[in-house]
Amino acid sequence: MLYYLFRFFDQFNVPGAGLFDYISFRASMALIGSLVVSILFGKRIINRLRKQQIGETVRDLGLAGQIEKSGTPTMGGLIILSAILLPTLLFAKLDNIYVITMLIATVWLGLIGFLDDYIKVFKKNKEGLKGKFKIIGQIGVGVIVGSILYFSGDVRVHKRVPSNYQLQKDEVFVTKEHVQEGNDQFRWIATDDMTTTIPFIKGNEFNYNWLIGDSNKNYGWLLFIPIVIFIVIAVSNGANMTDGLDGLATGTSAIIGLALAVLAYVSSNGKFADYLNVMYIPQAEELVVFIAAFVGACIGFLWYNSFPAQVFMGDTGSLALGGIIAVFAISIRKELLIPVLCGVFLIENLSVMLQVGYFKLTKRRFGEGRRIFLMAPLHHHYQKKGLHEAKIVARFWIVGILLAVISIVTLKVR
Repeated sequence: MLYYLFRFFDQFNVPGAGLFDYISFRASMALIGSLVVSILFGKRIINRLRKQQIGETVRDLGLAGQIEKSGTPTMGGLIILSAILLPTLLFAKLDNIYVITMLIATVWLGLIGFLDDYIKVFKKNKEGLKGKFKIIGQIGVGVIVGSILYFSGDVRVHKRVPSNYQLQKDEVFVTKEHVQEGNDQFRWIATDDMTTTIPFIKGNEFNYNWLIGDSNKNYGWLLFIPIVIFIVIAVSNGANMTDGLDGLATGTSAIIGLALAVLAYVSSNGKFADYLNVMYIPQAEELVVFIAAFVGACIGFLWYNSFPAQVFMGDTGSLALGGIIAVFAISIRKELLIPVLCGVFLIENLSVMLQVGYFKLTKRRFGEGRRIFLMAPLHHHYQKKGLHEAKIVARFWIVGILLAVISIVTLKVR
C-alpha cells in the first residue's frame, strides 16, 4: 500500500518518495518491518497466548528436557504470519500476480494449521485436524497455485534461444530494450509455457508440456497441477516434521528463505539473468519483497523460539512455512532444487518414512517390529544418543547453510 502512496507523492517531487521504485529498498524495509512486528508485537501475542492458557501438551517420550516444555505457549505461528503479511501488504505491489499467489498460499495454509492447533488446544483433541482434511486443504492450495501459474497471462518467462529458433505457439521475440542480449548468436523469447530449471545440467531447461507431448500447451496442466500439489504437501509436511526442537524449523526456514531471495533476485533482474544465462522472470522482483519479510519473520520469531523456547509455532507456523517455501520455489521455476535446498526437511521426512516402513516390514516378517533409528524424526534420534538440543539444532543449521550454498552455486555449475 505504501508503494502506491509514495508513487503518488513522487509525482510532486516529494523527497525520498522515489526510493519506493527500488526493489532493494522495499525488500530492506520489508525485512526490517517483519523483524519489528515479530519482536515487538511477538511478546504481546505470547502473553496473550499464556493468559488464554494456550500451552503445549507434551507426551513423555523419554527425551531430555521434554517435560519442562509442557505448558509453553503454542500457536506462535500467528507471530510469523503477521510478520510476513503486514510488511508485504505495506511494501509490495499488491496487483502483482506473484504476490497475490504467495498471499493466497500463506493465508490458506496458515488457516489449516490454525484449525489444527485450535482443535488440539481448545477442543482438547490431541489428534487435531484429521489428516485427510489437512491433505484436502493442501490439495486446494496446490490446485489454486498451479492454476494461477499455468493459466495466468501475467506469468511469463524470457529464455535465450539460438538465433535461428522457430517460434512456437504464444511465443514472441523480446527486443533488446526488454532484456540485455549477451551474445549475438542468441535471441530472447517470451513464452508462457511451464519451463523449469534442472540443476547441474547444461541447457538446464525442462518443459512440462514436452513430457506429455503437448506442443500446443492445451493439456500440460494435467501434469503440472498434480506436481504442484505433491510439492506443497511434501515440503509443508517436511517443515512440520522438522518442528520438533527449539529453533530448528524456524532457523532452517530462514536459511532456505535467504537462498530463495538470491535465486529470485537474479531471476527477476534482466542483466543478472543474461550474465548467468538463466530464465528471466518479469514481475518476479516483487517476490524479493515477500521473501525478505519471510526471512525477517523467521529471524524475529527465533528471538522467542530459540532454546529455551518461550513459544512454539505449532502447525499454524510450520505448515505455512513449508507451503510458502514450496510455492515460492515453483513460482521462480526452481522446484527441482527443493530436494537440495530443503534437504533438512527431506531427511526428516525420510527418517520417519523409513522408520515406519521398516518397523511394519520386520513385524510382518519376524513378528516383532524393529527400528533403524532410536527415534524418528531424525533430530530425536540424536537426542536419544545424548546430544544437547541446542547442539543438534546448530548442526542442522550448518547442514542447511551448506545445502543453501550448493543451491546458489547451481546458477553457474551446469
